Amino acid sequence: MPDLDHFHGAKVGNKVGSKKTEMGGYLYSSDFGLPTFLSLPMRIISGIHKGRIIQAPSHLPVRPTTDYARTGLFNLLNSRLSFEDISCIDLFSGTGAISLELASRGCKDITAIDNNRNCIQFLQQTVNSWKVTGIRIIKEDVFKFLNTARMNADLIFADPPYALKGLKEIPEIITKNKLVKPGGLLILEHGDDQSFKDSPHFVEERNYGNVNFSIFQF
Repeated sequence: MPDLDHFHGAKVGNKVGSKKTEMGGYLYSSDFGLPTFLSLPMRIISGIHKGRIIQAPSHLPVRPTTDYARTGLFNLLNSRLSFEDISCIDLFSGTGAISLELASRGCKDITAIDNNRNCIQFLQQTVNSWKVTGIRIIKEDVFKFLNTARMNADLIFADPPYALKGLKEIPEIITKNKLVKPGGLLILEHGDDQSFKDSPHFVEERNYGNVNFSIFQF
């Protein structure tokens, strides 16, 4: 089995074998046991960029949050936050779909963090092409960022690889370093095999198909 910590995951992908099964947030070829990748189009759900398509190139090692799950997530956030007035940190930003959705809805203070050079370049190209303002893009290891950041935010969204070593520690690190402002939220996407219901600040878990969001309030 390959070291999955180096993949940002994929639930669907280019065909590399005859059969595929989903395990831990990845789609595996039963012939080769390797995670496979496919660029699926994503759309901006609401705001000034509503309907615009994010078509990531197939070589990006990403598992984008589905439109269905993002719609559910933003319906939830819309009832709790005023996007125009908040700051946000988007961890493991990948294609930037969450950052772009936030910007479309009026958020003017977004920091997108990812350690993959191709993901960073793709998001920067999209920001430039769409003339999006308010997104600061940083190429850095997320754990290094969390342990050295001199900033905090009203909303932190984290979409790590489901098989990431250290995923369980993310809420603890964010809490310890006081990276969420009082009254703010942490949204952590994770697979079915993870539960954070006993973690400090945990409020609820929402499920959208195979996508799970644990919500923490500070």
